[in-house]
Amino acid sequence: MEKNVLKEITPLQAHDFMYVADRHKACFDYPLHCHDLFELNYVEHGAGCERIVGDSIETLGEYDLVLISSPNLEHMWGQGTCAGGDIHEITIQFQLDYNSDIFLTNPLRSIREMFIRAQHGLAFPMSAIMRVYARLNRLPEVKEGFYSVMELFQILYELSKCEDARELSSTSFAKVEANSESRRVAAVKDYIAEHYMDEIRLEQMSRMANMAPASFSRFFKLRTGKTLAEYIVDVRLGEASRRLIDTVDTVSVIGFDCGFNTLSNFNRLFRKRKGCSPTEFREKYRKTKIII
Repeated sequence: MEKNVLKEITPLQAHDFMYVADRHKACFDYPLHCHDLFELNYVEHGAGCERIVGDSIETLGEYDLVLISSPNLEHMWGQGTCAGGDIHEITIQFQLDYNSDIFLTNPLRSIREMFIRAQHGLAFPMSAIMRVYARLNRLPEVKEGFYSVMELFQILYELSKCEDARELSSTSFAKVEANSESRRVAAVKDYIAEHYMDEIRLEQMSRMANMAPASFSRFFKLRTGKTLAEYIVDVRLGEASRRLIDTVDTVSVIGFDCGFNTLSNFNRLFRKRKGCSPTEFREKYRKTKIII
């Protein structure tokens, strides 16, 4: 199946830094898309709206703030059950290289780490939104370029201090590469990425890392925030989500090909992590796509 995701042409030229759009609208009507720029998107009064970032599909409350730093991560805000009226949306698109030396310095290191996580899409809690609320609403009114850039960096710095931001898309779906990880963790992740469809045991991975199983379990959880079993399931679900979108294979074939031993286990884990069945996920996603 052809992958039908719109590649957005952004208004920035080669020497431009950022673009800010401040909109009041009655509905969401822009299709699923991706673009080369980083994006910070704020939505107010969008309760019931459906947000898609990678393989994450969520229904929103009154406020939403998401940062995306991957050029290939498809995303959209859809109408869902939102009643509409006066939806306020501020979209900030900008371009920078967070691997440049300046982002390795202590003052900007937390922003760099946030950008790395935002390759999955990063959703911020209400407490973080309130910390930057005034600056977000003031930014579209700042006309002088230097001061608008400084305002954006203050917003980004405040957000980078948030410890409760959630990564949205799974690693395997978003095709995020490892960054600055332990060589042992990177080797294990590489193996899982290549063999997710096979049975993978803790003892096998601990031998690869040259560690005792109990020690490796603690080490892996500390480095990734997930147990080995949770990480394997996430990789399998990410691959399954991609195939549900980009192929016409049946749900059962996709489940077995992605390492789930039974269809019921696949359906159960998918619903637990995604909030819907594989079939519902496929139908929701296809409704948002356009052929180009």
